[in-house]
Amino acid sequence: MKKTVIILWFSFLALFMCLMARVAAGTYVDQLERQVTVPDDPQRLISLAPSITEIIYALEQENRLKGVTRYSDFPTAATKLPKVGSYVRLDLERIVALNPDLCIAIKDGNPKEIIDRLESLKIPVYVVNPRNLNTVLETIREVGKILNAGDKAENLLTNLHTRIQRVKSLITQDTYRPGVFFQIGISPIVSVGTDTFLHELIVLAGGKNLADGKTPYPRFSREQVLALTPEIFIVTSMARQAVFEQVKAEWRRWPSMPAVRNDRIFLVDSNLFDRPSPRLVDGLELLIKLIHPELLK
Repeated sequence: MKKTVIILWFSFLALFMCLMARVAAGTYVDQLERQVTVPDDPQRLISLAPSITEIIYALEQENRLKGVTRYSDFPTAATKLPKVGSYVRLDLERIVALNPDLCIAIKDGNPKEIIDRLESLKIPVYVVNPRNLNTVLETIREVGKILNAGDKAENLLTNLHTRIQRVKSLITQDTYRPGVFFQIGISPIVSVGTDTFLHELIVLAGGKNLADGKTPYPRFSREQVLALTPEIFIVTSMARQAVFEQVKAEWRRWPSMPAVRNDRIFLVDSNLFDRPSPRLVDGLELLIKLIHPELLK
């Protein structure tokens, strides 16, 4: 009888542990269609890209962050967190030393061999793969779900959708689409093709991307740019004023360019346009101000 009771007790304990394991973790399918077992309430989170860091802060879940990549500089508080290398050159030892219970990675940039190595060490890695504005919004929803912040994610998404819809509504008031050249590289001159976030934002903001085409980041000679006769010329830079004044002075040597003639050369913060984060909508709102200021009067 005593032996039977002991067996039953151990059977109950085993069943209880199995149930607790199921409660303590959940299986998610990430954006690479991989099944990832994620803790039910991850508390030691590492962001492997600046855009992911921005999403986590936007969801007000920054208390979970134990490490971020080198250029995670928004909001400013993120700069004080431990660094795990840049998102293209991750420091595996540093990541492991921070004892994460979950890493969130991005397909475009994070080295696959590092992701594979983390998983071999039993550190779960959820990979996102935002490719356009819609998938950025879906990424926000998925990260919110993983972090038990679904309500905050939906509130944020409602706000973002409202702002996007406002831009779309404004653009219907004018059928004119001025030619926009968006320069993201100084030497050589580099712009953005069709399969980029920037192209989508330019079109949504009522412009015509003069560099559209299959090449994501086409290069141009000065003569080719002048031949496009851009009406609006936008330069992104992390160096801010010094580079802007230099580039603007160089283009002003060509007053035949409509953008020069009408003083429509602008510098914008590159982080608003090249990070798949909620701030892409800030970038969209900035673009409509630059491309169609008359619609905002």
